[in-house]
Amino acid sequence: MANEENLTQMGKHLTREEAQKIGSLGGKASVKARRERKALREQMIMLLSLPLKNDKIKDKLKELGIKESDMNNQMAMSVSMYQQALKGNPKAYELIRDTIGEKPIEQIQNITPPTINIQRADE
Repeated sequence: MANEENLTQMGKHLTREEAQKIGSLGGKASVKARRERKALREQMIMLLSLPLKNDKIKDKLKELGIKESDMNNQMAMSVSMYQQALKGNPKAYELIRDTIGEKPIEQIQNITPPTINIQRADE
């Protein structure tokens, strides 16, 4: 059990300046995290668009009828996922389905239980 004397509510004993400083630090950390996520996304897009270098994979793509101008890392990954789905991998199938926009709508039903009226004998 925590020592209740050591517990304080955030902001209860902080001055306005201290609260502003903490809020500012949180905002700066948030901006940094957003920039890092954006950089990672941009880096992945760049890597996926690079031309394919692996000759073995290029030969497989040629067998499927894919033009050499369309052979990049993204195409190689898409073909790999496609082949996994054909082998019966349900996760690969779901990823392909979701990627092409055919994901079923997930709905949560709010079911209200029926009201039960109980009458007492003394009423």
